[in-house]
Amino acid sequence: MQHYVATRPMFIDVEVMNADTRLVLGDQGAQASPSNVARGLSSLYKEITDTVRKEAATIMAVFPSPNEVMSILVQRVLEQRVTALLDKLLVKPSLVNLPPMEEGGLLLYLRMLAVAYEKTQELARDLRSVGCGDLDVEGLTESLFSAHKDEYPEQEQASLRQLYHAKMEELRAESQQISESTGTIGRSKGASVASSHQQISVTVVTEFVRWNEEAISRCTLFSSQPATLATNVRAVFTCLLDQVSQYITEGLERSREGLTEAANLRDRFTLGTSVSRRVAAAAASAAEAAATAGESSFRSFMVAVQRCGSSVAIVQQNFANSISRLLLPVDGAHAASCEEMATAMSSAETAAYKGLQQCIETVMAEVERLLSAEQKSTDYRSPDDGIAPDHRPTNACTRVVAYLSRVLESAFTALEGLNKQAFLTELGNRLHKGLLNHWQKFTFNPSGGLRLKRDITEYGEFVRSFNAPTVDEKFELLGIMANVFIVAPESLSTLFEGTPSIRKDSQRFIQLREDYKSAKLAARLSSLWPSSS
Repeated sequence: MQHYVATRPMFIDVEVMNADTRLVLGDQGAQASPSNVARGLSSLYKEITDTVRKEAATIMAVFPSPNEVMSILVQRVLEQRVTALLDKLLVKPSLVNLPPMEEGGLLLYLRMLAVAYEKTQELARDLRSVGCGDLDVEGLTESLFSAHKDEYPEQEQASLRQLYHAKMEELRAESQQISESTGTIGRSKGASVASSHQQISVTVVTEFVRWNEEAISRCTLFSSQPATLATNVRAVFTCLLDQVSQYITEGLERSREGLTEAANLRDRFTLGTSVSRRVAAAAASAAEAAATAGESSFRSFMVAVQRCGSSVAIVQQNFANSISRLLLPVDGAHAASCEEMATAMSSAETAAYKGLQQCIETVMAEVERLLSAEQKSTDYRSPDDGIAPDHRPTNACTRVVAYLSRVLESAFTALEGLNKQAFLTELGNRLHKGLLNHWQKFTFNPSGGLRLKRDITEYGEFVRSFNAPTVDEKFELLGIMANVFIVAPESLSTLFEGTPSIRKDSQRFIQLREDYKSAKLAARLSSLWPSSS
């Protein structure tokens, strides 16, 4: 029996071996692709199955114990002919010196391994249907790949890291090329341009997910035991979490650099005091440039935050659709991965929070600049010249509301849920505080008080778009406080009976009345409100 099997042409004819190699790997020296190898293996394994089927007919007719002969034949097919081919097809790479990406990287080996494993399993099933006696054909087939599967989980993770580093290098090279092609002069300008071209890309994150999904499909192919599969899947998914976390955190930090640059520009124009009209004009021009840079960096950061949110959502969706069910066989694996997901995204959340704080500083700096430049002392102390009072909001108010409407449009689009609520509430509180401090610089007569109420109404109507009840309440109380400039001195004591909570701020406002000294309001108030002294 052994002699019969050993003398079969497919085991002794060297040309058969060479033909096998040509069919699967193609011409010598050419780079074989997984798809071509898959087609070649399908053709070769069909040819082997047909040959074994013909041999089976002869064996059944000649040998008294055909099953034994078939067992020897199929074993020899797998151990000699298939193994010889696999040895040429699969050269196990080193994890210390990975194959270069120019030659396909570690990913090419893993794809070849998956194709060879899948097709050889199909061959085993076909040989089982032809007949192989008592031979454990599936177990023997599995053993052909044992050396390759020993380090498979580490190879898969190493491949994902290699792909990530190659992608980052590609993006950096693209950014550098764009930066150089714009011909920017000066480090700060160059940095700004480079930053703008390294914006977070949801397409890139989708590519990370696609790599991971492909790796998970190989995990499923190579891991026959649910517990082993769960362990491998978790390790591979952790790679995705690390990649997305690093990528979006670095993207947010780059966008924050733009906000920092704009803040530095603001600091420059506020240094020193203007001593001439020319210096004042230069300072005003620098302030405008800083404001433009601030608005641009604000929008850029909001885009980054929005894309960050979209990226996290893609990862969460991938976990729910593809990963979650594979982790369930191992106690605690699902919960642990959920925790890892939260931890991985915490660095991005920290960067986003810091950037949003800078965005608020950027907005408030421009609001204060506009108020300082546009608010005139006569806005709230218009002369009593018999001309009907102006019921329009002041120019400063109009400019500030127009700016806020324009710049916050990107925030309304980019932010969602609790992030949006927290950002707008804090901005609303800062705006309220900033306006209070701003108005402390002015003196008010009754017609100016009416003008102030008109401004407060304008501001209040705008902040209602924030959907922040606590902010709305503060601006409503501002409107009540503005009445201190309108009523006669003797009516001040009754003005806040219904809202004692604003009495302290109201007392500060009363001191800004034009008649505060002439009407001896300090003495009058100290007798009515003893706590004011």
